[in-house]
Amino acid sequence: MIRKLTQNDHEVVMELVGEKPAENLFIIGDIEAYGYESEYQELWGQFNDDKLIAVLLRYNNNYIPYSEQTYDVKGFAKIINSNPNPIEISGLKHLIDPLRKLINREIKEDREMYYTKCTKLNYEINRDLLQQVTYLQPSEYEENINLLRSIPEFAYGNISVESRKRAEQHKTGRTYIIRNEEGVMVSTASSTAENSQSAMIVSVGTRPGYERRGYATRCMEKLCSDLIAEGKTLCLFYDSPKAGKIYKRLGFEDIGMWTMIRYK
Repeated sequence: MIRKLTQNDHEVVMELVGEKPAENLFIIGDIEAYGYESEYQELWGQFNDDKLIAVLLRYNNNYIPYSEQTYDVKGFAKIINSNPNPIEISGLKHLIDPLRKLINREIKEDREMYYTKCTKLNYEINRDLLQQVTYLQPSEYEENINLLRSIPEFAYGNISVESRKRAEQHKTGRTYIIRNEEGVMVSTASSTAENSQSAMIVSVGTRPGYERRGYATRCMEKLCSDLIAEGKTLCLFYDSPKAGKIYKRLGFEDIGMWTMIRYK
C-alpha cells in the first residue's frame, strides 16, 4: 500500500532513511526544512504489513525514491507520471534503473555520477590563504548566478535568486565566493540539502579565464572546513576521474553511483 505521509509518520520515516544519512541527505534535509506538507514538497510511503519499506519525495518537480529492498516501482511511477510539468528523478542508481523504464516522458538529460562523502579533510587548512573567501550576501545573488551561467557546466542549471533566498531562509544551504584583486567574483562553492547530519557540496566553479589559480580550492577549503566543524558529513557528486582526483585529495571517498534524469 502506498499513501501520503504526514508528520505523524516522522518517526518511522527517520528510522528508514536515517540508517544511511549520506545516501539520504536530500530526503532528510528536505524533511527537516520543509516538513511533510508544503506548496513545493510531498512525501509518499509504501507499507508492507504496516511497516514502512520505501519512500518517495517530491521537491518542486524533482522526485527521489529510497528503499532498502524491492519497492512498488509501478506505484511510484504512477505518482510521478501524474505530474503534468517537466520532471526530474534522481537517486541511487539501483533504485532509479527499474523506475526509468516506466516514466512516459522524453528524456532531456540523463546523467550518472559518482557519489562521495567526506568526514574530515586530508590536510591542515592555511587560514591566511582564505582571507579573500567570503559568505555570499543577498546583494550578490544575481552576480553569483551570472558567474555560474558563464560556466558551461552550469549554463542551463536551475539556480535562481529565489533558490538562494530560500536556502538562506531555511538554512538548507550556503555559498562562499572569492574575488580577485580587481574585485571580480571569480569562483564560488555552495552547499545544499544541509540538515542536522550532513550537507551536499554543489556548484563549485570558476569563471572562464580564471581557472587553475587556486580560487575554487580556497572556496572549497573554507566551505568544507566550516561544515565539518559543525559536525556534518559532506557529500558530493562528480562524473569525471579528473574531478574525482581533486575531491579525493581534499578527503572525499566514493560510496556509490547516483543517477539524475531530467524529462521534457
